[in-house]
Amino acid sequence: MKPRETILKAFEGGKPDRIPVTLFGAGMWSIKDFGTTFKELSDDTGKMTDMLTTLADRLRCDVVYAGSGYNNFHAAAFGGGVKFREMGAPDLEGRLIDEEGDLDQFDLGSLDKHPVINTVKNALKETKQKIGDDYVVTMTSWGPFTLGARFVDEEIMMKATFKRPDFVHRVVDFATDLLIHLYEPLVADGTLDVISMADPTASGDLISRKQFEKFALPYLKKFTDWTRSKGVYTLIHICGNTTDRLEQMPETGASCISLDHKTDIAKAKEVLHGKMCFGGNVDPVGVMLQGSVQDVETACKRVIETAGTDGGFVLMPGCDIPPTVPYENIQKFVQVAREWS
Repeated sequence: MKPRETILKAFEGGKPDRIPVTLFGAGMWSIKDFGTTFKELSDDTGKMTDMLTTLADRLRCDVVYAGSGYNNFHAAAFGGGVKFREMGAPDLEGRLIDEEGDLDQFDLGSLDKHPVINTVKNALKETKQKIGDDYVVTMTSWGPFTLGARFVDEEIMMKATFKRPDFVHRVVDFATDLLIHLYEPLVADGTLDVISMADPTASGDLISRKQFEKFALPYLKKFTDWTRSKGVYTLIHICGNTTDRLEQMPETGASCISLDHKTDIAKAKEVLHGKMCFGGNVDPVGVMLQGSVQDVETACKRVIETAGTDGGFVLMPGCDIPPTVPYENIQKFVQVAREWS
C-alpha cells in the first residue's frame, strides 16, 4: 500500500499492512532543515512547493502538511499584524476584537485576497499535483476555539468563558465559518480530501472538560459535519492531557484525533478503539528532541504495543516537534512504524 492508502485505511478504522506514521505539521523543523525561513517562503510558491516535495522524500511520513506554521495569517487577514521570527512560526501581534459587534466589520472574502494565504494555497495545489498520488497532502489551520482566541487574546478568552459566554460562542462560531470559507474552494476543486487542524487553546491543560464540552466541542462538530458532507477526512490535534475527556472525542466528528504525550495512551485505546482512529503519542521533547535513537525506538514500540496493533491507529509525536530534533531520531521514528510486523 502507498503511504496515502495506508493512513486513509486507518482513518476509516481499518488495519493497514503496516503501522501508519506521520509527524504533526513539522513546519518549523522542515523550514530549518531546508535552510530557509518562514518569511522567505511566504511569497515564494515555487520554493515552498520544493520544500514540501523534497521533505516528503526525506521524512517518508504518510502526510505532507502545507502551511504548517502559517496558521496565524488566517486571523491576520482581517487586519492583524504578524511578526516573523528568526526561528519559529510567525506571531500575531495584538488582538483584533473587543466586542461581539467588532465581528460585523469582517468580510470573509479577506481570506481570499491575503498574499501569504494564497502562497500556501498555491503551494498546496502544486504539491498535490506532484506527490498527491503517493502521500496525503493537507493544509493546516488552527481549530475553531484556538482561532477564536487569536482574535480575542488567549487570556481574555479564558476569562470570557466564565464572564461572557455568549461572546465566546459568537467568536468561535465566526472562527468556524472562517475555516469553512478557507477550505471550501480547496475541497470543491478536489485539492483537499484531508484537512488538518490543531486546537491547542482547547487543551486539557487550559480548559476543563465542561468548558471543552461547552465552547470547543460544538464548533469542532460543526466543522466536521461540513467536511463529512463533502466526503473529506479531518485530522485534529488537541494539546495537553485530555484523558478526562476521551469519551468526548468521537463527538468531535474527527476522522482521527491526535493525542498529546500527556494523555494516557492505554486509556485512549480502551475508550476510542472501534469508535474512531486516534494517533500519538511519543513525547516530542523528552524523546524526539532529547532522547537517543534507541530511546526513540523504545518509545515508539511501547506506544505501538499499547495502542496500535489492532488498526485504527497512527503513530505520531504527542505534538509538533521542535525545529532542532535530530534527523536520525525522525528516521528511527518512521522506520519503527514502517517495519512493524
